[in-house]
Amino acid sequence: MNMIEMKDIRKEYPLGETVVHALRGIDLSVQEGGFISIIGPSGSGKTTLLNIIGCIDTPTEGSVKIGGEDITSLDDKKLTNIRLFKVGFIFQTFNLIPVLNLLENVEFPLLLMKEHKLSKTDIRERAEKAIEEVGLKDFLDHRPAELSGGQRQRVAIARALVTNPQIVLADEPTANLDSETGAAILELMKHLNETEKTTFIFSTHDPDVLKYASQVVKIRDGHIESTGKPGRSLKTGKTRSKAHVGKAGSTGKRRR
Repeated sequence: MNMIEMKDIRKEYPLGETVVHALRGIDLSVQEGGFISIIGPSGSGKTTLLNIIGCIDTPTEGSVKIGGEDITSLDDKKLTNIRLFKVGFIFQTFNLIPVLNLLENVEFPLLLMKEHKLSKTDIRERAEKAIEEVGLKDFLDHRPAELSGGQRQRVAIARALVTNPQIVLADEPTANLDSETGAAILELMKHLNETEKTTFIFSTHDPDVLKYASQVVKIRDGHIESTGKPGRSLKTGKTRSKAHVGKAGSTGKRRR
């Protein structure tokens, strides 16, 4: 099953009297359970592509489907619901709320899910389970300033997963971490991808990250330049930027 389908995606930004062409005709399909790395230099369009998948931004042209639903023409309320219920976000700067402790930071997305009418007990249990999965059950009362960079990123991962999203988007998730901590974070993400069957898509410009990916999409100047598996020659894109990426091996079912 294709979790994501993007057809002829173009994104333009006005900059004074000029127009910046951030994406120039992207075709991309991602199967459920994939662990996909989007690579390319700064300014290549990686973050713009993730923002469109995550409903943070909308394309100038083209269509996007998530789980078979065309989201291109949805209104702001429906896009907000997709961000809340279907997509989790992991940011390179963590974006934790400094005045809240670890548990409260992870509970926060669940408090926004009013349509599910979760009880306080349910919210606490789901947050504690997500925190335990990332190995931080002994730090529930700690605030972000009391945690290391790697621990903060683990909190961000727990927060992204606590709503049981179909897709997790990570923009340069190891950029602010040392190599050893970054490797541990990627191992954790890969483990959760395999055991929970969650689709992970992450951007990076670090070639050391690629060995963790099931598929690599190389983007340059708003085009998909090539696709393939890590460690192999990447297939060069043709007329339009086209890519179809498959799922990683799965050893379990998605958390419900």
